[in-house]
Amino acid sequence: SLSQPEREGMFHRGPGLNLTSGQYTAPIAGYYAFTTTLHIARREPRRKGQGCRGSRLRVLICVQSHCQQNSNLETVSRLESSGDLFTISVTGILYLQAGQYASVFVDNTAGSPLTVQSGSDFSAVLLGV
Repeated sequence: SLSQPEREGMFHRGPGLNLTSGQYTAPIAGYYAFTTTLHIARREPRRKGQGCRGSRLRVLICVQSHCQQNSNLETVSRLESSGDLFTISVTGILYLQAGQYASVFVDNTAGSPLTVQSGSDFSAVLLGV
């Protein structure tokens, strides 16, 4: 069943994705391939002399909001001092029981607030049971 797109160029098929909560709920138990690509903007310009040491951005796809190792997909990116727009992707395979959900988390250790831009995406595809 193909759903009506929320905006031009966007589609989703199947009942699992809730666009309001940002969660994908597995209709059946199995291995799912997840991908997210986030376009992230730094909302405040960096102040001169503000160190970038420790400015790392973690993006995770977690099951049931538990982000421990072995139950998530994760990438860590260092925020360089130049530029205010970053693109970060996470992809991988997770096993979900029927009714479990997966969602995207952003762990921001940077000194300035960040905004996820439109054009970012999150997808899940059932590979097999």
